[in-house]
Amino acid sequence: MSEPIIRGTIQQVTGDVGEPQTIVLGSSLGTASALWDGVVSALAEHYRVLRFDLPGHALTPATGEPFSIADVADGVIAFVDSVGGGPFHYAGISIGGAVGLELALRHPDRLLNLAVLCSGAKIGAAEGWLERAAHIRVNGTDDVIAGSAERWFAPGFLERSPAAAAATLATLGQVDDESYALCCDALAAFDVTDEVRVIRSRTLCVSGEFDLPTPTAQLQELASRIPGARHVTIAGVAHLPALERPDTVAALLLEFLEHAAAAPAVR
Repeated sequence: MSEPIIRGTIQQVTGDVGEPQTIVLGSSLGTASALWDGVVSALAEHYRVLRFDLPGHALTPATGEPFSIADVADGVIAFVDSVGGGPFHYAGISIGGAVGLELALRHPDRLLNLAVLCSGAKIGAAEGWLERAAHIRVNGTDDVIAGSAERWFAPGFLERSPAAAAATLATLGQVDDESYALCCDALAAFDVTDEVRVIRSRTLCVSGEFDLPTPTAQLQELASRIPGARHVTIAGVAHLPALERPDTVAALLLEFLEHAAAAPAVR
């Protein structure tokens, strides 16, 4: 296993907040940091916003070396350190949420608060991820676009927002095939079901009403395992809430972080 190089974007704080804190945003497999475009402006009024891409996705270079989700989390720390370091808040979708759980487990001194969206301590079955990795290595990411459209979007989203859906699916087709396959391999091995009980970062678990890959019951179970964690469901979304309901996601994150700042620390 090797720690991948992680790259991303920085949005400096736009509001008058004195010494701003940082929030780091992680995206779903097959998407890029643009997934958060509709959320960033609201967050940037209060926080410096860092977004990172997975290996072989958008700004992050492709790799042919195997890595774990924990290795990606270590790569995120290196990325944060390269642009100033320090403690930060974190929010991640799907595999991005898995990275957040590893950050809470491996780097608790760096993580202020954690939001896990449409994710879990284990996502899907290992066999399914290994089969998808093998399929991608033969057929490429273009071959899973149609299936991803079915999993990613709530009923009616394709008709309501065809341009946003098309752009997101086009990003999937541009992901490096081997890097995507290696992400699948990493998800096949990822299981922190028992470990999450020791997480002490204040945690919000968010599910989507129509999400099939990581259903509401899975996020409720995750919240029940993490001391003091809270669960909420966003109505009318599937697996990519930051794309489908960015205003709702931004408001939810801001409310969570404001409440977390005022609440006593989790023990």
